[in-house]
Amino acid sequence: MSYLNLQLNFRTFATMSTAIKTKEEILKKLGIDQLNEMQIEANEMILNNPEIVLLSPTGTGKTLAFLLPLISQLDPKLDQIQVLILVPSRELAIQIEQVTREMGSGFKVNAVYGGKSGFKIKMDLQHPPAILVGTPGRIADHIRREIISTKNIKTLILDEFDKSLETGFEKEMKEILLALPAVDKKILTSATKKLQIPDFVKINDPVELNFLKDGNDQLKLSTIVAPEKDKLDTLLDLLKQIGNGRGILFCNFKDTINWLSEFLEDNNIEHDCFYGGLEQMDRERALVKFRNGTHNLLVATDLVARGIDVPELDFIIHFQLPTRLAEFTHRNGRTARMNSGGTAYILKWEGEELPEFIEGAVEEKLSIDIDQETLPTILPTILPTKWSTLYILGGRKDKISKGDIAGLFFKQGKLEKNELGIIELMQDCAFVAVPKQKAGKLVSVLNNSRLKKKKVRISLLK
Repeated sequence: MSYLNLQLNFRTFATMSTAIKTKEEILKKLGIDQLNEMQIEANEMILNNPEIVLLSPTGTGKTLAFLLPLISQLDPKLDQIQVLILVPSRELAIQIEQVTREMGSGFKVNAVYGGKSGFKIKMDLQHPPAILVGTPGRIADHIRREIISTKNIKTLILDEFDKSLETGFEKEMKEILLALPAVDKKILTSATKKLQIPDFVKINDPVELNFLKDGNDQLKLSTIVAPEKDKLDTLLDLLKQIGNGRGILFCNFKDTINWLSEFLEDNNIEHDCFYGGLEQMDRERALVKFRNGTHNLLVATDLVARGIDVPELDFIIHFQLPTRLAEFTHRNGRTARMNSGGTAYILKWEGEELPEFIEGAVEEKLSIDIDQETLPTILPTILPTKWSTLYILGGRKDKISKGDIAGLFFKQGKLEKNELGIIELMQDCAFVAVPKQKAGKLVSVLNNSRLKKKKVRISLLK
C-alpha cells in the first residue's frame, strides 16, 4: 500500500464522525512532517493482516506506528473498549496514554497501572475508553472484578512483548487472553528478538516486520578500567570528560543508585534518580526534568532501558552490568539511535571479568566492538544545565492547551521564543522548562495567573 493510499484510507475513515481526525491532522498536531520507513510499512501491514510481530530499535516510533492504523479501524459509534494495549511498566502505560491524547484523534484513552488511585480509575472507566492501556496485573484484576468489559475488544497489542511475556507475568497474561473472546487482531512489538512466543498467546502465522540490524555502526562501546574497587573516582573522571553530554548511568539496585546519588551530590554533579522503589510522582517528575534538560544525567535501573520516552542520548554508562544480554542490548539502544552516534561505557574494576554474554554479543555482531580507552590527564569541568522546570497546577481537564501556556509565558512572563523550553501537558498539571536565571522571577510574576477559566498555582519543581 502506498503512502497516498494510507492517506485516502484515513480520509475515508474521517467521514464517519466529525470528531475524528484525519491522519494528516494527527501528524500535524504532533509536529511530524512524514512517517519513517518502519512506520509506513507497519501501517500497511497492520491494516491488512491479523497477526503482526514488529521488531524495531528503541526510539524509532513504534507507538505511533501501531496507533495510527488502529485508530482508523475504530468504530466511533461504539462506546466500549475496542483496543487493549498491554505493557510491562507503568511508565510505558503513561507514555502511550499521553501520546494517544496528544494525537487528538477524537477517541478516549485511559491507562491503568499500579500506583494509580483506584477511585480515579473507576471514574475514568465509568465511560469506557476506546483504547485501554495497562500493565498485566492491573488489567487482569479489573477483568476479574468486572470493572472492564472485554466483549468488544477486537485488537490486542503486547508492547515490549519480550518483557510482558516473562515468567513473572505469565499467570496474568494467560488470564487476560482467555477473557478476550472477540480479538481478531494481535500485534506484538519489541526492540529485541530473543524470546519464543508462548503457545498461550495463540499466534499462528504472524507477519514479521524486522527493522533490527545485526550491528549498529553508530554505537561505540568502550571499557573503562578503574584501579579502585568502588570505581567512584574513575566514574567522576569519566563524567568530567563527557562534560555536558546527556546520558544515563545504569545500576542494578536502588541501594546502589542512592549511594551513587550521594556521591554525585557531594561532587556537585546535577542529576536525578529513577527506579522502581520511588513514588510514581517522583518517577514521573524525574523523567520530565531529564526530557526537558533540567538534568542531563539520570541514574537509573533497567526500568528506564526500554519503552520509556527519553530524548536522544550522547552516552550511557554501565556502572553495574545487567545479568542478561537482552537488557544489555536495551540499555545500549538508548544511545546511537536513528542516525545519531553515541557511546556505551562499561565501567569495570581492574579485577573484574566481563560476563560471557558481552563477548558473545561481539562475536555475533549484535551491536558493538569492544576496545580499551584511556582517559586524558586534563579533564574539563562539568557545566550546569541552563534549564529549570516550573510546575503548573492545571492541565487538559481544565481545557488548558500548550498554546495557552506558551502565551502566558510570552505575554506576562516576557520570555523570548528561544527562552521557552519543552512544555509537557498532563491531565491535571503541566511542566515547563525555562531559563534557570529567570525561574524565580517567573514564579513571582505568574503564580495565581488565569489560564482559561482557572487560576493556576505555578511553582519551581525541585
